[in-house]
Amino acid sequence: MPVLVRPLLLPLLAVPTLAYAEVPSVAVDIPPVHALASQVMGDLGAPELVIRPGASPHGYSMRPSEAASLDRAEVVFWVGPALTPWLGRSIDSLADDAVALLEAPGLTRYDVRQSATFEAHGHGDEAGHGGHHPADHDHAGLDPHAWLDPRNARVWLGVMAETLAKADPEHAATYRDNARRGQAELAQLSKEVEERLVATGKPHFIVFHDAYQYFERRFGVPAAGAISLGDASDPSPSRVREIQRRVEALDIDCVFTEPQYNPQLVESVFGGTAVDTSRVIDPLGVDLATGPGLYAELIRQLSDGLAGCRQD
Repeated sequence: MPVLVRPLLLPLLAVPTLAYAEVPSVAVDIPPVHALASQVMGDLGAPELVIRPGASPHGYSMRPSEAASLDRAEVVFWVGPALTPWLGRSIDSLADDAVALLEAPGLTRYDVRQSATFEAHGHGDEAGHGGHHPADHDHAGLDPHAWLDPRNARVWLGVMAETLAKADPEHAATYRDNARRGQAELAQLSKEVEERLVATGKPHFIVFHDAYQYFERRFGVPAAGAISLGDASDPSPSRVREIQRRVEALDIDCVFTEPQYNPQLVESVFGGTAVDTSRVIDPLGVDLATGPGLYAELIRQLSDGLAGCRQD
């Protein structure tokens, strides 16, 4: 009996098992967007990151391998031309289906702040700098760092899920379930961060470049000013003098540097003063491992940095 069965089984074993249809290939621009897309895709696949970790998206030259990832992608999620105008030109020529997340309905959007010093704003305040802009808002005047408001990240999870569900109907339920789970986790994260910052009080701080407006407004921790504009361009001498006067007037606790930029610029502005220039924060999670957990860790990292400034 075994002699007869074995030859019959061999052809059956050689037949490949049925597999799910392949999920769409996905490319994203920056690590926080990569983290959100990874949450939505879950075990089905992983997005490719175009801008390498640690690099600034403000002015970036893609490597051939990074351009190839755009060319391969069936879906691209990117913040939009307000953050990376150079990427828009590549997307137009290489990518098939690109979603500019800054244009998502229901997103909180703010105008860029031109001045070196800022007026204080209340918790969750959306007035005075644009609030909810329409999708056709002028990109040149839009602050692109919208991912630093977890409510915006929750909107983006939903946009990603619906985009992938349309491209891959077989796994639509999985994408939507993953997005809902991520949205619930971000709601809880926001509560944790708010409680932490309320407990430690509001620090008086200056940032290296004006990238944190969305976090400031969501959690009621306003920066007093920024050395550089939101695009991280070099500050003018008049801007530097304005920041120095602000430090003297407000008894600033900390000036935060960023790992992507030369800390000597901060030292040149504040050297010889009592302000603490040793602290580092960043809007991208430069020192965090890429993957689905990066976004929450980034928000916690910002919270820890500000809370530590106030406590010391």
